[in-house]
Amino acid sequence: MDAAGAPSPRGLLLSDYVLSMPRPDFPIPGPPRPEIALAGRSNVGKSSLLNLLVGRKALARVSATPGKTRALNVFTWGERCYLVDIPGYGWSRAGKADRAAWRRLVVGYVRERPTLAGLLWLLDIRRDPSPDDRAFGTLLQERRLPVLPVLTKADQIGRSHRAERVAAIAQVLGCAPDEMVVTSTRTREGQEALREAVLALVD
Repeated sequence: MDAAGAPSPRGLLLSDYVLSMPRPDFPIPGPPRPEIALAGRSNVGKSSLLNLLVGRKALARVSATPGKTRALNVFTWGERCYLVDIPGYGWSRAGKADRAAWRRLVVGYVRERPTLAGLLWLLDIRRDPSPDDRAFGTLLQERRLPVLPVLTKADQIGRSHRAERVAAIAQVLGCAPDEMVVTSTRTREGQEALREAVLALVD
């Protein structure tokens, strides 16, 4: 605890669901705070990672159906920021209308939301970035947001292959391996590093 009685940066910050935004310009009720978005492919584990970040098992609902999230779901994280769960991209079964709706919502939010302070870009450590990942990376470059690449599902590869996969993904993204956070929601690997990195984006 700090002198004011607030949780320290490494401490647990309380988190709650606020609302689902149907439009990229939809107002969030309550005090103005910076927004940190979570984005990635529809099966990369965004909801699980959000739960890992805030230390709650079921704050964000984890769906067995990829592409289930259809709105910008907003959560508080203490009084530091809002966490915004963005609908996943790359869902192969999505129809033309669904893809167009996703583009209007997500591209509009990433490009134009003035309170968007940073973004967690989730990528599966087992796979090279896909064409959809690369297209989303181009969108991020256009906005020039602070972006933290987060590699998920680390428990699903052997530790002997870990450095190889991290280096391969970093090369595609054009960043250094130590600029990414490696995580596993099953083993809670990377939880503290993730929290500190997100707070650095906010600060």
